[in-house]
Amino acid sequence: MFPYSHIQNMDSERKESKRVCVIGAGPSGIVVARELRREGQEVVVLEQNHDIGGQWLYDPNVEEEDDPLGRNPWLKVHSSIYQSLRLMSPREVMGFTDFPFSVKKGRDPRRFPSHREFLLYLKDFCEWFKVTEMIKFNTKVLYVGPLNYGVSTQDLKWLVRSKEKESNKEVEQVFDAVVVATGHYSKPRLPCIQGMEKWRRKQMHSHVYRSPEPFRGEIVVVVGNSFSGQEISMELVKVVKELHLSSKSLEIYDGLSKVISKYENFHLRPQIDNLREDGSVTFTDGSCIIADTILYCTGYEYSFPFLDTKGMVVVDDNRVGPLYEHTFPPSLAPSLSLVGIPRKILGLPFFESQGKWIAQLLSGKKVLPSYEEMMKSIDDFYHSKEAAAIPKRHTHEIGDFEYCDKYGENVGFPKLEEWRKELCVSSVVNYFVNLETCRDSWYDDEKLQEALKSPYFTQLQDPSL
Repeated sequence: MFPYSHIQNMDSERKESKRVCVIGAGPSGIVVARELRREGQEVVVLEQNHDIGGQWLYDPNVEEEDDPLGRNPWLKVHSSIYQSLRLMSPREVMGFTDFPFSVKKGRDPRRFPSHREFLLYLKDFCEWFKVTEMIKFNTKVLYVGPLNYGVSTQDLKWLVRSKEKESNKEVEQVFDAVVVATGHYSKPRLPCIQGMEKWRRKQMHSHVYRSPEPFRGEIVVVVGNSFSGQEISMELVKVVKELHLSSKSLEIYDGLSKVISKYENFHLRPQIDNLREDGSVTFTDGSCIIADTILYCTGYEYSFPFLDTKGMVVVDDNRVGPLYEHTFPPSLAPSLSLVGIPRKILGLPFFESQGKWIAQLLSGKKVLPSYEEMMKSIDDFYHSKEAAAIPKRHTHEIGDFEYCDKYGENVGFPKLEEWRKELCVSSVVNYFVNLETCRDSWYDDEKLQEALKSPYFTQLQDPSL
């Protein structure tokens, strides 16, 4: 028999356990689910697709016919991955801190592997840590909102309404906390161009681009000289009649310059001034062409069409806020948190540190600063961005290893290894210098060998991993 006091302690521990809903089973959602369960929470992950992976679950079916610009907030297809996509960062830097992204027998062994290989890594992670058993697949979240708005954040309950794909049945559930992990590469961000609504030829966003073959023999304008614009242009130029890459700046890196000089049908253009019904595209330098297709590689917007916070969390010019440390809405935290918001970071380790912080807050091991302190921190952060003349839409672009390390200090999360930082930087430099060959030829072998000898890559005993 247990002593009565021990039974009381067990009851107390059970009361501490919270029922938590994680929305999305992509990279951020699966690691947050693991961390929550490690802290003793009862976790349910709701995933609209048939498998894990989120953005990395490649879907060849796109809504090109009815919504090629992706203007509907309730997109039918979540993934923006195209068929030939390979990772931009080397596999050594991509993994979670306790689960390296190692080469496995019979799979893609390349240092910069295909999107399929990364999905298989995420599936390995779910199998190893038994995450899949927490996930309810084919379940689309329609509504998330506070059930008892007005109470303290500690007593908040959340109503989650979802729809099961097979039965079309709607289900309502109540949770103690909700973690939004739906990613930020699905809702297209589109420019405002004069005549865009009247231009009758094909316009589409890269969200629905999958392969170059449908554009064979066409004259194509790619709008946006970011990573996706450059990558897709390199594919298209091999099959199209003419490829015109429209860029805000005509000052380009060596890597892109080499590609343009290699192909006679690859033309760098300034921004588009206007479009006309006859198919003409006029650029700001006065030059004009007749095009068959305009492909917008203009990025993505944060979108949470299911989330009702009574205006306490809003998206304003792609700034999600207010969020303390890009994660916690001061009025609703810790019962509501958003993960995976920051860009230009080493995603998986950062998501892992977010998961640990959220889990420890919900278990009571950690406590957030006061509402006033969090709001002051957010205001100071916004002012620093304004003082640096950084547009609001770039609020969540981090690009700073130090920030990730500082974030992790909140829960004693280890700092990023120096080799991880150095390999990340060397791959980016190689990308800018050798755009077309950077994934198959590199110059950091010495640092790579040093990294592979570190304890990080020998921590798992299963020889198949």
